Amino acid sequence: MAARAPQPTLAAGAAVAPRYEVLAHLGRTGWLDLYDAWSEERECRCVVKVLRSDRRNESRLRDRLLREGRWLQGFTHPHLVRAYETGETPEPFVVLETLTGETLAHLIWRRRRLAANDVAFLGLHICSAMHYLHGRGLLHLDLKPSNIAIDCRHAKVLDLSLARAPGQAARPGTGTRGYLAPEQARGGTLTAAADVWGIGVTLYEAATGDLPFGRAENGADDDRYPQLGTRAPSVRALRRLPRDLAEAIDGCLDPAPAARPTVPELAAVLDGLLPQGRRAVAPPPAE
Repeated sequence: MAARAPQPTLAAGAAVAPRYEVLAHLGRTGWLDLYDAWSEERECRCVVKVLRSDRRNESRLRDRLLREGRWLQGFTHPHLVRAYETGETPEPFVVLETLTGETLAHLIWRRRRLAANDVAFLGLHICSAMHYLHGRGLLHLDLKPSNIAIDCRHAKVLDLSLARAPGQAARPGTGTRGYLAPEQARGGTLTAAADVWGIGVTLYEAATGDLPFGRAENGADDDRYPQLGTRAPSVRALRRLPRDLAEAIDGCLDPAPAARPTVPELAAVLDGLLPQGRRAVAPPPAE
C-alpha cells in the first residue's frame, strides 16, 4: 500500500496545540513538524514540535516525542534546551523555549571555522551538558552542529529524540551518518564514549569546516561508514591549532571507545586552554 502523503502544514493563526497559536512553520523532518507559536499562557513565543500528519499512527514515534518532552521538562541545565510542556491531546506535542542566535551548523557555514579559543569554549559547554545528561543515565547519541544553538557565546544542546540509557543495544546506524561513532555505525552496546566521539566530530567541524570522513550522501549500506575501517585524519592536517586542543579532538576520535578521554578529562584539557576569566564552566568533577 502506498504511503500516505503528509497534509499541508498549518497556517498562521491555527492552533497547533491547546493554547498555542501558529505564527509560522519552521521546518519539517522525516517525522516531525516544527512551528513558531505564541503561548497564550506565557505571553511569549515558543517552538512546538508535533508529529507529521502521515506519521501520527506510529506508536514508536509518538512515544519518542513524548519521552523527549518529559525528559527536557525535568532537566535544568544552562546548556540544554528547556521544555515548557508536553501533551498527548489532540495529538502528541512538545513545547520548547524559543532560542535566539543560530545553530552551530549555520555559524560554521557563515564563518567557515571558529577561532581556536572559541572551539575550546564551545567544547566546554557541550561537555557540561553531556556530564549532566550522563549523570541522569542518558546518552545523547546525536551530537552535531545542527543540534547545537549558539547565542552570545552561549551554547545549548538540542534534540534528545535518540537518547537512551548506556549499555542498551542499538540498531546499526543509530544517529546521523557523518557523526556516528564506530560502535554506533556497527550497532551494539553504547557507552558515554559514543557522545565523546560526537563532541570530537563537532569540534573537528567547528575548527576546520569539514567532517573527518567527508559529507557523502546517504546511499548504499556497505560503504557508508568509513569510520569502521579508517582512522580519522588528524585535525592538524587541515588546521594549525594549539597542540593540546588538536590532541584532545583527535583523542575523541580514537576508534576504540576505551581509548577516548572521558567527558571530565576532555573538559579539563579544554578549560586549561582558555585564559583566566574566560572559562565557560568549571571542570566537572571526576566520574
